[in-house]
Amino acid sequence: MNGMSDVRLALHGQELEAAQERTLSMPADNRWSLFWRRRHTRKALLTLTREQLRDVGLTAEQARHEGLKPFWRD
Repeated sequence: MNGMSDVRLALHGQELEAAQERTLSMPADNRWSLFWRRRHTRKALLTLTREQLRDVGLTAEQARHEGLKPFWRD
């Protein structure tokens, strides 16, 4: 590797660590809010008509795929 690659790897590693710290330090109430929002919006996706899905730029298959994800998955 050259020096530039080493710098990029070091910076990328720092970004990953910072993102992990933010994720781990999320308060429990915010986490539950996120889970609830995901559950609610994914359930709503399953009830949209084709016209409504077209309005938001999704196909029926994409909506089904996202709608069936467990709420704890990103």
